[in-house]
Amino acid sequence: MDNMNNMNNMIDVVIMGAGIGGSAAAIQLAEKGHQVLLIDQQVFPRHKTCGEFMSPETKEMLAYLGVNPLEHGVNPTIMKQARIILPSGKEMEARLPGEAWGISRYELDLMLHKKALELGVKIKTKAMVTHVQQQEDHTYLIETRQGQIRETYHAKAVIGAYGIRKPRGVPADQEAERKDLEVFVGVKSHYSGIQAADEVELYFCDGGYVGISPVKEGVVNIAALLSFDMVQRSGKSIEEILSEAASTNPRLSDRLSKGMPVQGTQVSISPVRLSEEPEPWSFFPHIGDAMLMIPPLCGDGMSIALRSSMICSIATDQYLKGKLTYLEWESNYTLEANREFSDLLRRARRIQKMAFSKANQIFPIIGQLFPSLPSYLVKSTRLSELGVTKS
Repeated sequence: MDNMNNMNNMIDVVIMGAGIGGSAAAIQLAEKGHQVLLIDQQVFPRHKTCGEFMSPETKEMLAYLGVNPLEHGVNPTIMKQARIILPSGKEMEARLPGEAWGISRYELDLMLHKKALELGVKIKTKAMVTHVQQQEDHTYLIETRQGQIRETYHAKAVIGAYGIRKPRGVPADQEAERKDLEVFVGVKSHYSGIQAADEVELYFCDGGYVGISPVKEGVVNIAALLSFDMVQRSGKSIEEILSEAASTNPRLSDRLSKGMPVQGTQVSISPVRLSEEPEPWSFFPHIGDAMLMIPPLCGDGMSIALRSSMICSIATDQYLKGKLTYLEWESNYTLEANREFSDLLRRARRIQKMAFSKANQIFPIIGQLFPSLPSYLVKSTRLSELGVTKS
């Protein structure tokens, strides 16, 4: 009976994925008067593999959404510079273009969901999308399973915000199927007992890099992107994996030795394949990591998730209101997403390649010869602030 009711009642938008991008899109579309269903197979709030670094551009978008951490009793830490530490002990530092925040994804997701619920968004968690089918009239049928309960929803629009793990019912794209793309593993854990300055630290080691950033008083977030081969020989626990990575960077090893993992904050994700180009559309729009997996060392994943949600929400709102045809919805969003993110991704991939080359050992020397280089590297992997405000 529930199945039939869902079929008969058309929903404006179903968003697959209730993380930053999906929640932000839900908020923006609900504010425009649309009925929104947000679906995710995970339980919320939850810890996620994430650097938990909120750039000035991300802070701007959070303000645009009307979400103020201080009003939720959350006091983000402040970061003003980035420091890169190589295995040799040499380092390079650069001022960030404005103050960045450190904030737990657990707390951020909680705030975004609260805002979405206040606007009437329906949130369905622990629910797996098992099939997505587009009808001849360009509407969608979305089949879900929550435990033993199966339901089918009929929606005018669908948005993919599911990160790098596509729902089982969504066909994989060609890039994801490619076997020649290098495979990484992402891991994350909070640590207590490690004193952190107002900076994000990035340690290079054999097989990848590890970032340390403060998220609240007395607690830092340690997130790493490591090669699959390196993780395979490291052990099963995230603590063992981070310890193995640190064994090739003495300063990182010293930092970790002073801390203790905070239980319940350990998360890993695999396989991680970095995007070669944005994928804004299949037969529905994609946002966040579902559209573009940027090298984590660039630290702008949150910003991309929020910015893409804004671009997609604008186009989707116009489509739902009949101001755009289906083909115009597709072409407008694809054009804007490529314009916004393609050059950023190319720059980020070049810097990632440089960072993993043997030449990375001379970065500090080059930085001393050309003092503006570190700041350029930081700025070249950032989106520009838009100066957006609520109308």
